Amino acid sequence: MANKLTKDLERRHAAACDLIASDKPLDREEQEQVLTDFQASSTARNGLDGAFFTPLGLANDLALHVSGDRIIDLCAGIGALAWSCQDAWGRRSLGRAPREFVCVERNPAYVEVGRRILPEAQWICGDVLDLVDRTDLGPFDTAIANPPFGPIPRIRDAPGCSSRRFEYHAIATASRLARRGVFVSPQQSAPFRYSGRHRFLQERDRDCERFEHSTGIRMNHNCGIDTTAYRDDWQGVSPAVEVVVCNFDRQACDAR
Repeated sequence: MANKLTKDLERRHAAACDLIASDKPLDREEQEQVLTDFQASSTARNGLDGAFFTPLGLANDLALHVSGDRIIDLCAGIGALAWSCQDAWGRRSLGRAPREFVCVERNPAYVEVGRRILPEAQWICGDVLDLVDRTDLGPFDTAIANPPFGPIPRIRDAPGCSSRRFEYHAIATASRLARRGVFVSPQQSAPFRYSGRHRFLQERDRDCERFEHSTGIRMNHNCGIDTTAYRDDWQGVSPAVEVVVCNFDRQACDAR
């Protein structure tokens, strides 16, 4: 593993790998165990991809903003966000069919794990920035993502976006696929400061203003999620983040 783990974390990661390698379908408790204990740093690409798995508590809070039947998870990792957004019990109680998920992840090792976590989803092993060329996927009701943060190497720019911040390219790509989006964003890249603060502040830095101006995308605040509640639940990091909500232009999305 790229990062040194404690013996307890190594033991739990090994147990998660045993579940992944088993022949039987995983029940919900086992899926949660894998999502909690599988270490992102176990793959050599982790550092290059900038992957940090979303804590399940934060994923559950983000799910409050997810609506609709078709969901796409960009930079899906092993599927924590999509798994948390199923709302299986609620939809079943209302007589609704299960949500349809498409999960996009470029690390094949993560895709292999994700297919065990959410086997009913369509998993695409590829770069999210290639999705703008595909006409066979959308439209989606909601796009979700916890993308890599910052100046991560990328194969191309998303439409209308020239920022060095990869999270903005993920959001711009989502705008071409879905009617709305919910994203984990670095606090610096969000248009507001709420988590860990005494009061809510609207605050956009120059890069944020430039992104919104060049793409026409307006990033909005959430229903009151303080992400610092999950600061200690990340693997090996404690990033300052916010949950950003975007309502993309529906007519423009349907026309693409």
